Amino acid sequence: MILASPSIRTSAPPGTLNLDLIRKYAIPGPRYTSYPAATEFTADFDAAAALAAIVADNTRPTPASGATAVRPLSLYVHLPFCESLCWYCGCNTIITRARGAADAYLDDLEREIRLTLVRLDPARPVTQIHLGGGTPTFLTAGQIDRLGTMLRRNFLVSADAEIGAEIDPRHLADDQVAALARFGLNRASLGVQDTDASVQLAIHRVQPHALNVSAAARLRAIGVTSLNLDLIYGLPLQTADSLARTLDDVLALSPERLSLFSYAHVPWLKPAQRIFEDRGQLPGPAQKLALFALAHARLADAGYVDIGLDHFARPGDELARARHTGGLQRNFQGYSTRAGASLYSFGLSAISTTTDTYRQNHKTLDAYRGALVAGRLPVERGLALTDEDKCRRTLVMRIMCERRLDFAALARETGIDVAADYAPELASLSDLVADGIVVLDAQGLRVTELGAPLLRVVAMRFDAHFAPAATARRHALAV
Repeated sequence: MILASPSIRTSAPPGTLNLDLIRKYAIPGPRYTSYPAATEFTADFDAAAALAAIVADNTRPTPASGATAVRPLSLYVHLPFCESLCWYCGCNTIITRARGAADAYLDDLEREIRLTLVRLDPARPVTQIHLGGGTPTFLTAGQIDRLGTMLRRNFLVSADAEIGAEIDPRHLADDQVAALARFGLNRASLGVQDTDASVQLAIHRVQPHALNVSAAARLRAIGVTSLNLDLIYGLPLQTADSLARTLDDVLALSPERLSLFSYAHVPWLKPAQRIFEDRGQLPGPAQKLALFALAHARLADAGYVDIGLDHFARPGDELARARHTGGLQRNFQGYSTRAGASLYSFGLSAISTTTDTYRQNHKTLDAYRGALVAGRLPVERGLALTDEDKCRRTLVMRIMCERRLDFAALARETGIDVAADYAPELASLSDLVADGIVVLDAQGLRVTELGAPLLRVVAMRFDAHFAPAATARRHALAV
């Protein structure tokens, strides 16, 4: 067994980053919103396999008694429409100003839901609903009402369900806010990115901060108790001074959560990003890392808990509590609460997760709509997990969510003998141990405070599919 050297400093004050270590280990790799990563999905998994997966997922034996238990659901709806393209964006979007496009798309969603309900146990409670995009607030108030009615008519939504939506403050009229209240919204995520006018102009997203202030106030007035603000570091023309001002602006709104995303430069996937290269506006690697360090330290000083990777929350927020009580999960929306629910996703490119499978819908509207018109679930690709995949998924997600592997607890809860079954993987951690990123002993593995920004790097050591030479154009840098 590899042991941590007592001479290595394995802890650090909150907000402290070792930039040399981050620079050393920041290679491209999966974000582990799933394991195996979505890049491993194949076209062999089709609509028929998806229907079988829904049936198999309806009930599962409980570990204690062997009896069956109803698994809760988390619903995600992808609403891809945007009025204009933000040049940094890596999402699957449809750019249009025609609101009628959303009516036709809601027809598609109804078809997909009906096809899913044929196999779904109607007694399964919905504990989470999330609207993502695109721009969910592209929908008119009437369209939001229609979507809310559609979901509540077809699913058993729990009274205490977490109901969230991504909000574009540039497109949020009062009647839409009222419709979101009727929808039951209690969590909202505002797309801010940066409040500096020159950065906004460079990324083709002009958004005066007054719009953010107004949106936050109106959403809190309808009962949103957990407000998240999305920020991005590494954007064109972004500087330490401009990012510091952005942080001042957003912290003044006292959000319960903050997302600090690293700008992912993938022009081979998103050609609009080539504009930044042509103009020479992107921060260099050293400058980008300095921006990350600045923001990380500032959020720590403001009292936010580092949930993992790019998520931060106030200590009293449900996400922060889940980080410490074991209720944290990681899925295709990033970190969230209510672990144990199956994720059923609807719409263009949406990814669903059951205990044994992943499936992703078609990414183009023609293919997605064509499958539905033909009476098929619009599945483009997916994956049926092997037993080994599921074991490794457990290890990867424990690292990503709990920052540790407790060998005795894993053996007791899952039957995995980590020390025996994954000895080569544990041996591969010797450099991380030497650098103080992890502590490894007979009881288990623990990621240190210094290693917290490198969770993905630790998880990669347990990824049987990860091949460093093949990832440069498949994944963004680990930090």
